[in-house]
Amino acid sequence: MFESLRYSQLSLRIGLAFVFLWFGVDAFIQPEYWVHGWMPEFVQRMVVGIGMGTENAMFLLGMFEVIVAVSIATGFFMRYFAAAAAALVAGIIVVHGFNEVVIRDVGIVAGLVALVLWPERRYFA
Repeated sequence: MFESLRYSQLSLRIGLAFVFLWFGVDAFIQPEYWVHGWMPEFVQRMVVGIGMGTENAMFLLGMFEVIVAVSIATGFFMRYFAAAAAALVAGIIVVHGFNEVVIRDVGIVAGLVALVLWPERRYFA
């Protein structure tokens, strides 16, 4: 049974790490696309209001996503970063509302919550 749990978690971690790595790196490569295509106007105004450029905000988000990917892939502080990433993605869902693009994020949140709630390893039966 525990082998099945281990491989299930590993496949979930690899998939989620790939998603966060992809989007994190892409935020570095084309921040203007993400700002103009996906960052709502009121979020842009908030970011500018605190004295940060919108592209810098995307760089910070990209850094966070890469750190989440590394954490989930390695298991290092995985529960904490999975919880933080679930909160981020849930916030994105709230900001954008349910639509054909964002609805898949519900599955990502569910996978992250599963990692947070995953049972600890047991070395003895």
